[in-house]
Amino acid sequence: MKAPLVAFLRLAFSLLTLGAMGWQLAIHLGGGYSIINFFSYFTNLSNFFAALVLLFGAIQFFARKETAGPGDLLRAASVVNMSVVGIVFAVLLRNVDLGALLPWVNFVLHTLMPCVVVLDWLLQPPTAKLGRRQLLQVLVFPAVYLAYTLLRGSSTGWYPYPFLNPAHAGGYGGVAAYSIGITLTFVFAALLLFAIGNKLSKAPAAASHP
Repeated sequence: MKAPLVAFLRLAFSLLTLGAMGWQLAIHLGGGYSIINFFSYFTNLSNFFAALVLLFGAIQFFARKETAGPGDLLRAASVVNMSVVGIVFAVLLRNVDLGALLPWVNFVLHTLMPCVVVLDWLLQPPTAKLGRRQLLQVLVFPAVYLAYTLLRGSSTGWYPYPFLNPAHAGGYGGVAAYSIGITLTFVFAALLLFAIGNKLSKAPAAASHP
């Protein structure tokens, strides 16, 4: 796919996502809900980050910068997070009551954007080979998020997802089981996307990161 079209699509999907999140945030705040809770959803954080990564890539192209887009590590983190957002929603949350979440916003955040970000990764693979160090760096944010969610939930009684709430997951044993399963999903998604990205990358083996 030609670079101008890729840049335009990145801009369009970035603005669509930011608009969807802004619309939902306005409804959220209008209902008296906490803005901290809104940004305590992994889906919202991941979509916001993905939208910024796409936007940055589009801006760089239209500004005629020499670099092709945002750094490989940022794109790698975005694609891994968004792929897991799509998987977890499809497996664990598709039939869960999502409250005031608008159906079209739900579609954009949980279905459309995961597909868009993965497709962007495939069409524009990383410029350099990615290795173990980058893999570990990508997995830092999900680990920190999980720790934050469990610690905050234990003190406030509010959890963004039912499978992380001991009252709905069969106690802390259930939470641990879900956490392990999701962690393995992150690792598998990262390994698969890194392998595909490295295979599609035109960078020579000598440019590979350690």
